[in-house]
Amino acid sequence: QVQLVESGGGLVQAGGSLRLSCAASGTIFSITTMGWYRQAPGKQRELVARITSGSRTDYADSVKGRFTISRDNAKNTVYLQMDSLKPEDTAVYYCNAAKTYYESGAYSPESWGQGTQVTVSS
Repeated sequence: QVQLVESGGGLVQAGGSLRLSCAASGTIFSITTMGWYRQAPGKQRELVARITSGSRTDYADSVKGRFTISRDNAKNTVYLQMDSLKPEDTAVYYCNAAKTYYESGAYSPESWGQGTQVTVSS
């Protein structure tokens, strides 16, 4: 699997902002859809936002208008700008890559990052 390294989580007050980054490492040719999921204690993992290689985006209703996903294909990196954060956004956020193609012609199936904690205080 491709290695996905997340950064940018932390503690923020309600109404504040955070920016998450996720970089894929390796001799990568391309990555299909990349996305962010989150899991709060006692809840199932849920989709937050995703973006295709052509930059088509999809958001959970709960974050529309507050979060923005983007990607830099040259850097194999996906970002999540989170504004107007709410306590209910508190969760571990996971980066996801649907399928990764390498320069060798091989590919990796779906891959996950290790997760980064986001805590929003009221």
